[in-house]
Amino acid sequence: MNKLFFLSITCFLILCSCEKKKQTYYTVKNTGALMNIMSGNLVATASLDSIQELPHVYALGALENLKGEVQVFDSESYVSKESDDNRVTIESHFNHQAALLVYAQVENWTTAINLDGFFDNNQLEQQLEIHAIKNAIDTEKPFPFLLKGTVDLLDWHVINWIDGDLVHNHKKHKESGAYGTIENQEVEIIGFYSKKHKAVFTHHTTFLHMHFRTISPTVIAGHVDGLKGSNLSLYLPKK
Repeated sequence: MNKLFFLSITCFLILCSCEKKKQTYYTVKNTGALMNIMSGNLVATASLDSIQELPHVYALGALENLKGEVQVFDSESYVSKESDDNRVTIESHFNHQAALLVYAQVENWTTAINLDGFFDNNQLEQQLEIHAIKNAIDTEKPFPFLLKGTVDLLDWHVINWIDGDLVHNHKKHKESGAYGTIENQEVEIIGFYSKKHKAVFTHHTTFLHMHFRTISPTVIAGHVDGLKGSNLSLYLPKK
C-alpha cells in the first residue's frame, strides 16, 4: 500500500513538473485588434500593469487613443510617445493602457541564427518559416522572434493620432506622429509571426508585426514600417 501510494505521488509530481514546463514555454497572447482600431475603436483593451510582473515578457502594441507605441524587451518597458517638439520620448514604467497588445513570455532563446540579406517582409517571412520549422516551432500557430544587429535601413513611426479624426488608414497612421528612417544602426527588434492573425495583430498584407529599439547612443523605439538587413541575427523561442 505504501509503495502504491509512493508511486502515485511520484507520478503526480512528474506530471505537475511536465505541465509546469509546458506552461513556461512561450504562448502568444493578444488583446484588441487592428481591424477594430481601423474602424475607429481606440479604447483600452489591456493595462500594461497586467504584464509588469511577468518574467521574461516581450510585447508590442499601441496605446489607447493611439497616443504612442508599446515595446517590452525581457520585462523592460520602452513605451514611446511623440513629444510637443516632435521628438520621441521613452517611458520605462508600465502605467499605461493599450488599445492593442501582443505578448509572450520567453525564458530561453536559441543561439544566434544568421539570416541572409532581405529587402522586404516577404523575404524575411520565408526565412522565418524555414528556421522556425528547423527549430521545431509550429508555424501554423503564432510565435515571437527577435532580430538583433545592424540594420541597413529601418523605416519607423511613433503614432500620435489626432483626437476626433475618424478616418483611419495605414498611411495616416504612419504619418500622424513622429517618423523617420535609420541606417547602419544597431537595433533590437521584437516581432510576432502569424498566418492566422491578419487584421488582428498583423496587417492584412503580412504575417509579421515588428517593433524596435535602438541600442545607442540615443534610444528610439517604435513601430517598424520597413526593414532591410544584411547583417541581422534571428532568435527563436527555445524549449
